Amino acid sequence: MQRFLRRTCRLPRAPMRALLLALACAILAPGAARAANTLRVGAKNFTEQYVLAEITAEYLRTKGYGIDVRAGLGSTLMRSAQQNGQLDIVWEYTGTAALVYLKIPDAVKLDAPALYEKVRQLDARNGLAWLDASRLNNTYALGVPRQVAQEWQVRTISQLFAKLRAEPHGKHVFAMDAEFANRPDGLRPLGAAYGMQFDRADIKQMDPGLVYTALHNNQVTVGLIYTTDGRVRGFNIVPLEDDRHYFPNYNATPVVRREVLDRNPALAGQLNALSAALDNDAMLDMNKQVDIDGRSVHDVAADFLRTHRLP
Repeated sequence: MQRFLRRTCRLPRAPMRALLLALACAILAPGAARAANTLRVGAKNFTEQYVLAEITAEYLRTKGYGIDVRAGLGSTLMRSAQQNGQLDIVWEYTGTAALVYLKIPDAVKLDAPALYEKVRQLDARNGLAWLDASRLNNTYALGVPRQVAQEWQVRTISQLFAKLRAEPHGKHVFAMDAEFANRPDGLRPLGAAYGMQFDRADIKQMDPGLVYTALHNNQVTVGLIYTTDGRVRGFNIVPLEDDRHYFPNYNATPVVRREVLDRNPALAGQLNALSAALDNDAMLDMNKQVDIDGRSVHDVAADFLRTHRLP
């Protein structure tokens, strides 16, 4: 658009036409310049990502940036869009980048700092800068109804599986999505890591969202959940500690195209300040407000920014 305007506005025209064209150039050229300087924020297609994108957009607007939010994307589509220069800023998860995009061997064996550093180094070659990882770790967990956790006095996966082994004839259903039940880094190696074998009758495959409902209604004993899903808090589900560190870390991190950071020297510090304000407790509460309480993403994001003094 800018190239068109520069070329077109220099061409001679009849007086009236020239006047109209001059007015159009005066109106459109500033808009085109603003569009060129607009930061495009991407988000995936689930609540947490919508909230993160909205918080980021509203915060950066207060810093004078033009912002265009493009939400509702699948993981691989969002990744491709950023690599192709169609998105400037996204919130990505270290585990997703390591396992899905970069396919790092033995990524599940790396602790959080090592996983982050490996992802950061490899993606630098792709022109993507991983800024400071937040304390928000949206990883897998095994969850049980609060009543079960209290009655059985379990807080770790090891304690849960010890309880299940002590009742070999009890009917305790483990709910999970079909992908986790069948993939090579899913149920079977989890059982191997904790010395637990699962019979087919013990496993209930269902849509991921239905797992929370089944736990809430005491239809299953244990379910595969995400640690920051709003239904964890809203449905009184207790995430058990992964005491043998089977699940990789999925720390949410602002990822920015390097050339965008070079053009905006203050941007890294601003996004790092936002990242430092995020943790699992804050995200659980925000996701619950949207998914359970029915509040809008905009209002939840606005409340977060009002209660967190960011530079």
